[in-house]
Amino acid sequence: MRRVPRHPARQATMYTKLCYRIARTAMWLGVVGMIALVAAVTWQVIGRYVLNNTPTWAETLALLLVLYVTMLGTAVGVRDRGHIAFDSLLTMVPGPVRRMLEYLIHVLIFVFGALMAWNCAYLMESVWTYRLPTLGISEGWRYFPAAVAGVLIMMFSIEHIIALARGQEVESAWK
Repeated sequence: MRRVPRHPARQATMYTKLCYRIARTAMWLGVVGMIALVAAVTWQVIGRYVLNNTPTWAETLALLLVLYVTMLGTAVGVRDRGHIAFDSLLTMVPGPVRRMLEYLIHVLIFVFGALMAWNCAYLMESVWTYRLPTLGISEGWRYFPAAVAGVLIMMFSIEHIIALARGQEVESAWK
């Protein structure tokens, strides 16, 4: 039986579609997290000033939700190129140098994501047995979103490198 090799452009397209879906999902999870954050803070304010009985879990939950929303937004921001960039430097250099710098930028972002994922996973594992007293869950859940965001940043950097090699732009997840 003859095996037909897959075309590299098709694989890149499938990978791009996967990254797009992941970014959209992360974005919507961030929106849901933001709604939950507003609800937790609202309940904390109502408990403190209206009911005169501050819920002890609301502040810890709000801080945890801030981490999740921020890290998901960071990963999607890397994919959609919403991070800080020095575009003026890239426009001043000749085409071949610009292309090399663009590759370098995405490789450095990949390395940052890898270091973030690795170190946050290590921190998560090291404190997993400790509990957040007000929520009763593991302290490791504080480091989970940063570890996941690191993996997503790595994936999205690869997507940008593939798109750059193919002479394409990565489609924004925000549209």
